[in-house]
Amino acid sequence: MTKQTRNIIIVSLFLLAIYLYSFTANNIETEILGFNSFKFLISMAVIIQFAIFLPSFIFQTEKFYDLTGSLTFISVTSIAYFSLDNPSTIDTILYLYVIVWAGRLGIFLFRRIIKDGKDERFDKAKKKFFWFLQYWMGQASWVVFTAGASILAILSPVEAELEVIAFIGIFLWWSGFLIEVISDYQKRKFRETSDPKTEFISTGLWGRSRHPNYFGEITLWVGMAVISLSSLSGVEYVTAIVSPVFVYFLLVKLEGVPMLERIADERYGELSDYQEYKANTPVLMMKIFK
Repeated sequence: MTKQTRNIIIVSLFLLAIYLYSFTANNIETEILGFNSFKFLISMAVIIQFAIFLPSFIFQTEKFYDLTGSLTFISVTSIAYFSLDNPSTIDTILYLYVIVWAGRLGIFLFRRIIKDGKDERFDKAKKKFFWFLQYWMGQASWVVFTAGASILAILSPVEAELEVIAFIGIFLWWSGFLIEVISDYQKRKFRETSDPKTEFISTGLWGRSRHPNYFGEITLWVGMAVISLSSLSGVEYVTAIVSPVFVYFLLVKLEGVPMLERIADERYGELSDYQEYKANTPVLMMKIFK
């Protein structure tokens, strides 16, 4: 099987998975432009990625990839929220949490790629149409599967109130969000005074986990799923499971941790300090005591 054929198959699988996922919206009765609201919004997520992919491929740039992902989260969630006549407190919380998280992450990643000039993930991929498209359709899947539970909860006709389970979700979201923000800040400050090609960060939260930012992101999406539970019903509960599980597998098993661990091993593998750090610091979970 050629690389191109494999890329085409993966793109097709992403689109098929999104199509099948759309059937979790059977309880949603509202419409946008004559289409089921949820199905319209996840279709919009795909269309946005393809619309920005085309000029990105033509001009061979990845600079707008992460920003587009964040803006898609903001766009589809905003449309869902403002389509409501009388949003509940939980609807508002879910909406604001997505906006705050996506806005902060988008700005952070966009500033980083402008400063760095490129993203190593795309050095080869952006030269091949279907390989590059695979990343963009993967990003569409990221938006749909990650935000799906929150969007469904916002659109749901169930009149949910703030209960104990919602407060648990709020606590998890804030815990995860603060861990992610602090981790990113610590790494950014480290890069300002150190050369990441020869030095690795092992202070602050990075001394308790090798990837504390990912731990924070997974935790906040667990929180979002928990908050959403009060507004979901029937098959919609599947989305509350899919959201954090998808984020976990994306960051820990597929794209994030494996790539960064490989790069770190190549750069620092022969350093005794790094070997000790790797042996004593968990990959993901935050250790309480050093």
